[in-house]
Amino acid sequence: MRADQLIVNVNVYNSYYKRFELNNVAVLDGRFMYVGPGGPELIQADEVIDARGRYMIPGLIDIHLHIESTMVTPATFSHGLIRCGVTSIVAEPHEMANVFGLEGVQEMMAASRETTVNMFYAIPSSVPATPMETTGGSIEIEDMDVLLATGEIICLGEIMNYVDVIRDPECKTNQILQHIRKHYPDLVIEGHTPKLLGLDLHRLIYAGVDSDHTHQSIEGLQARIAAGMFIEIQEKSMTPEVMEYLIQHDVAQHFCFVTDDVMPDSLVERGHLDHIVRKAIRMGMRPEDAIYAATSTPASRMKMTDRGSIAPGKVADYVLLSDLEKLAIDQVYKNGRKAYDDYEPYKQERMTGQFPSHFYKSVQLDKLAAEDFAIQLSDPKVVGTANQTDEGPYNCRVMMVKDGSTFVEEHIAQVQAANGELQWEDSGYGQIATFERYGVNGNRAHGLIGGDTIKRGAIATTYSHDNHNLLVVGRNREDMILAANTVISSQGGFCVVEDGKVLSHLELPVGGILTEEPLAVVSHQVKELRAAMLSLGYVHYNPIMSISTHSLAVSPALKITDHGLIDVNAGKVVPLIVEQQ
Repeated sequence: MRADQLIVNVNVYNSYYKRFELNNVAVLDGRFMYVGPGGPELIQADEVIDARGRYMIPGLIDIHLHIESTMVTPATFSHGLIRCGVTSIVAEPHEMANVFGLEGVQEMMAASRETTVNMFYAIPSSVPATPMETTGGSIEIEDMDVLLATGEIICLGEIMNYVDVIRDPECKTNQILQHIRKHYPDLVIEGHTPKLLGLDLHRLIYAGVDSDHTHQSIEGLQARIAAGMFIEIQEKSMTPEVMEYLIQHDVAQHFCFVTDDVMPDSLVERGHLDHIVRKAIRMGMRPEDAIYAATSTPASRMKMTDRGSIAPGKVADYVLLSDLEKLAIDQVYKNGRKAYDDYEPYKQERMTGQFPSHFYKSVQLDKLAAEDFAIQLSDPKVVGTANQTDEGPYNCRVMMVKDGSTFVEEHIAQVQAANGELQWEDSGYGQIATFERYGVNGNRAHGLIGGDTIKRGAIATTYSHDNHNLLVVGRNREDMILAANTVISSQGGFCVVEDGKVLSHLELPVGGILTEEPLAVVSHQVKELRAAMLSLGYVHYNPIMSISTHSLAVSPALKITDHGLIDVNAGKVVPLIVEQQ
């Protein structure tokens, strides 16, 4: 019997019994052919690998993530994933879709076809996430048909607008769900259902949404599993009580591990899905069960029948471990070929021009000046429908940032006005402003910000979920102008300024949200960026994620888009100045 590769003396993970067995493994034409005691006396192989008792597990599979969260291109992301033992992913490119619509998704898919990691794609289902913002593109039902015709789509991406699904039968999201269920009844539909319970949860599942990857509590976990929902556990859900529940109860078929969002420095320093598996083991889960939740169940959820286990006919994606408890990765093989070796150099060269030329020219904004950061009483987004005089004080809404969360609370504070403008620089609060950057309508909006945000200087970015318009937070106009214009000049990115000096500048020229720099370079730049943000007095466990979600109009409670301040819970635009009753 002939094989391309024979791995002998290896402890092979058997997914069906969730245990390791000392065996030999043969690979032919990129797939596992045989797992058993027979060795060279039975099988003639071109390559024989003596594993010397090490552990073999399937390549890890992450079925819910956003490549754009790491700010790199698919090729660079693949380079980072392979060393973590991740060989297959399901990516939802809703950030790039918000910038370029259908073309954004198509180009992300095209950029993924030659990567080492198999990158399957989810259709972004909520672009734009809300009608209360301007984006560079949208994804409509006809666009979904175009994407599904490629045969490269594996699921409908997370349904985020769950409130409208329940309350508005005619909403766009319900139209999408009805279309998918009628025309593509076998397509997996992913969900985003934070804190939903009872009848509302069941109504969402009835509509076709049968998974959830948001922060889990024991009550929510039990309710979802009891109703037939599949749970995708990301790190923030790995609380002691949730992990104890998963360990003690027979629910292995009902959950898997996912990463969702991983920053580039975290990917380099801690890892990816392998970090989640290690953490689960440290928290008391058997390695066999933790591995199962990162290989077998995610494959099953996404109907990947050709991978997720080491068995005849399955794709030969596997990882050799020198230490099971520590999940110490020695080598990673993709389709039976070595893709990573911990004992060999592993470097990435810089790649450019991976996208069409106009993807590098998406910031259609002129340079800003001092008057662009004046909060004028003549602006309806500031005063609403009321007629205001030139003098204050006025009761104003303030976005209050809170460490430990991306939620932003509403606070009412008095701010003086003079000469037709709010005197925000003397108010004790900063200004937050956003500028539509696609050349669609020139919209802009201004607000006030406080709490655990910066106390000095300014930060500007086009990496602002989900619309990715230019967002600027600052304590004085001069620093805000410099930060904003630096980002505009580089066609997107982040800039941190204090006292007229640029402290950090991360360029993201691909759609204003990605860079083509190697992962090691981006990791260093992001660490520098985070340090610069913290030096301005930002008090947050993840200041980059915090500021980038100030414009996320589906995340409570007070956010800002180019349409104005958004009362997320009420689902409406509200003026900066509180209108008198």
